[in-house]
Formats: sequence, structure tokens, C-alpha cells
Amino acid sequence: MPADADGAAPPLVTVDLWRVPARRVGGALVRMALDRARLRRVPGLTFARLVGTGTPGAFGPLDAEPRRWGLVAAWDSQRAAEAFTTSAVPRSWARAAEEHLHLRLQPVAARGRWSGREPFGRPAPGRRAAEDAPPGPVAVLTRARLTPRRAVTFWRAVPPVAADLAALAADPTAGPRLAIGIGEAPIGLQGTFSVWPDLAAVRAFAYGRPAHAAVVRRTPEIGWYAEELFARFAVLAAHGTLDGRNPLRPGGQ
Repeated sequence: MPADADGAAPPLVTVDLWRVPARRVGGALVRMALDRARLRRVPGLTFARLVGTGTPGAFGPLDAEPRRWGLVAAWDSQRAAEAFTTSAVPRSWARAAEEHLHLRLQPVAARGRWSGREPFGRPAPGRRAAEDAPPGPVAVLTRARLTPRRAVTFWRAVPPVAADLAALAADPTAGPRLAIGIGEAPIGLQGTFSVWPDLAAVRAFAYGRPAHAAVVRRTPEIGWYAEELFARFAVLAAHGTLDGRNPLRPGGQ
């Protein structure tokens, strides 16, 4: 995979989420180990991270869900992403999985780093562009490497936010259509991925809900993160389901 360009956003980012039956969890763990080397040789792939996920609505260090796994990937072209869908890595997961959700995303805004890199470039829409953003689903990805001495206070702050998010999810007009924890490791590397009805819903949760707004306010004061990344995307397409739901279909079905 080539190094980052000079802040240019990749034209396409994909997120794949697989759910495997319990009897195939061992095989999924093997794939997580072997596929890293395979991904380094994929043409057009500029960034890739295989991730574990959490149980629905839970984001703590003990909430890993061994039946659900994911891949976050950035591509230098639509053609490269299309070619990958028939290659060895996704075919292997398709054989093992009982469910698969594939999302195609366009980076809209990103700041911060992931393992020292800027995988989604530095897109930063101006104020007017953000205000005039067309209606439509929005995906948000966060990823952080926790400062070890601050990790305990961070995890204590998570449950109120998770509970508030779960309550909000019952509202299809304002709540997330998908919200899961993701990470390369359950301890120290914390991330989230969510899909929302529109940008207004994202902002209402981030700054209008007391629990999350308090975390946003405390983050620079406490210094929870040694490294952090925030990225926002337009959702171009979503194929398949996760837990029986597709975030772009009415009612999620």
C-alpha cells in the first residue's frame, strides 16, 4: 500500500462488516491474522485495517463480539475497489459469514491520524459547504489510541454515552441507523462507526446530548488520547445487512 498523498482524500472508502456463526469464530481469528499480509498486496488499496467489533450499543473494553468482524479500506479508484470484491480476501469471508454489510463512502471531513497516517486525507468543507450539505445519510468513524494513565477515567465516561445512544437509536428520524464499536485491539485502541439519517442528526447528538457533549468538552482537558482521528463521510451505497438490518433501507430492513 502506498504512503499517504499530500492531504488528498481518497475517492472511495469501503467498510465491510461480517457476522460469522459461532462454529466459525476460530476461522475468523485465523483470517484476521493471515489477511493482513494479503491486503498489503492488493492493487489500489491505500489503507486497510481489519477490526473487531463490539456488541450492539456497547463500547467498553469487555464488549467485544467474537462473531462480528470488519474491514475499513481506502482506495485510489472505484475500479480498484470493484476488483477487490472478487479477490481472495472477501471470497474467504463470504464463505465463512452468515451475514455481510458492505458500505461505500465518500470522505467529507477528516482530522487526526490513525497509526501515524491520514488515511482519509484532510478534506475540510468550508462553513458554507457544511451548512449547505445535501440531505442524506452520513457515516462517522472515530478512532483513538488511549493514553494508558488516562484509560480508566475514559472507560468510566463511556457508559452514559452508550446508554444515551441506545435510547436515541429508537428514533429513526434522529437516531443512528447503525452504531458499533470497532478496534484493532479491545484494550487501548478504541473506535466507533455509525450511520446517521443526516448531518443534523450527527450534530444534535455530538453537541446537543449532555452525556456526549461532556465527553467532547473534557477530552482536551483530561488528555485521554495519545492519537485520535475523526472522519465524516457521505454514504454512497449500502449492500447487504448486519443483524438483519440495512442502514439505508426504510425501517432498516
